[in-house]
Amino acid sequence: MRQAERFSDRTVARIAGLWRANRFALSIGAVVAIASVAFLLNRAAFAQQTYEGQWLIETKPQSEKVNLSLRYHTGKNKPDDNFGFNSNTSFDIAPAQFSGLTQAQMMSATGAHVEFQLRRDPGDLNFEGWFKEGHGAGHFVFAPSASFSGELTKRGFPAPSAEQQFMFAIHGIDLAYVDELHSQGYQQPTLDELVRLGTHGARLEYVRELRALGYEVKTADLLIRMVDHGVSLRFIRNLATLGYERVSPDELIRTVDHGVNTDFIKNLQTSGYPKLSLDELVRMADHGVNSKFIQEMIELGYRGLSIDQLVQMADHGVRPRFINELKALGYENVAVDLLVRLADHGVSAAFIQKVRSTGYKDQSLEQMIYLRDRGFQF
Repeated sequence: MRQAERFSDRTVARIAGLWRANRFALSIGAVVAIASVAFLLNRAAFAQQTYEGQWLIETKPQSEKVNLSLRYHTGKNKPDDNFGFNSNTSFDIAPAQFSGLTQAQMMSATGAHVEFQLRRDPGDLNFEGWFKEGHGAGHFVFAPSASFSGELTKRGFPAPSAEQQFMFAIHGIDLAYVDELHSQGYQQPTLDELVRLGTHGARLEYVRELRALGYEVKTADLLIRMVDHGVSLRFIRNLATLGYERVSPDELIRTVDHGVNTDFIKNLQTSGYPKLSLDELVRMADHGVNSKFIQEMIELGYRGLSIDQLVQMADHGVRPRFINELKALGYENVAVDLLVRLADHGVSAAFIQKVRSTGYKDQSLEQMIYLRDRGFQF
């Protein structure tokens, strides 16, 4: 690392003093605080660096990856900005992708000073800080690659700005990513769209797996929408096992947006609705028709209802309690359309009981609707 990218010996000594004073009682908050002190002390040393910030790493139990969080400046990196950060990024990453960071350093019981790098095509992220028992934090500096811009222009892109190149490095938008989009026949994105792909979490693994699953998305905007709306690879795979293969990206987005997940579909299938279209599933979810509602209706004797009937009942407030109250008053096996009309006209069990209390004992449900519509007085 160049001298401008390193902490001074005096700074390291000050940090070490802080460690001794606290008997190495390191927590995540303490690490961040120490890193912030180091950052302030070394501001002059990093004055020539445009993009820098703070990092935080936490190990994940039963996982081969760690979570890396970065806080940094975008769009305002001025000497008088009071060291404030206006952007945050967090993602999981395999420790093997770091150069110069060992498992022993990460899991140190007493705390270890660390220096390591994350090397990417747009440039290197150079990290410095402390680790203890799987938790670490500190300061990082971006060192841009001198050749990256030329590689992009060879691929038909204009030269990126310094900030765009930094964002590419932060979010893993490297040459392999650009080449993958090209090989899949994507409409060539703008540099800003490449940044958006990164900031919205459309990772290279996601792009490649979509193709492996038979999906041709073709535009950066649609890819971003899929990620933003929660169309995960797991969701796509699970849909395929239920018979919904190669659904269009727009349909996938709509399905997720309306709360149709694979558990919802499975439960409806076991309730006697095995071959519903995605449109039907969306409609049922929108109107509150789920497997519980269907099962309750089956238990009340309403088996094999159509989607239209189920939706109509749910929309008009025909609930199991309403049907049970009618049964208690002697009205058995009421037709679905009549149940809907009763609910629409406000004929409740309480209304029927009041009518009966006035001497009208044997009125049909049609007559009850007639009385209700004409403002029957008690």
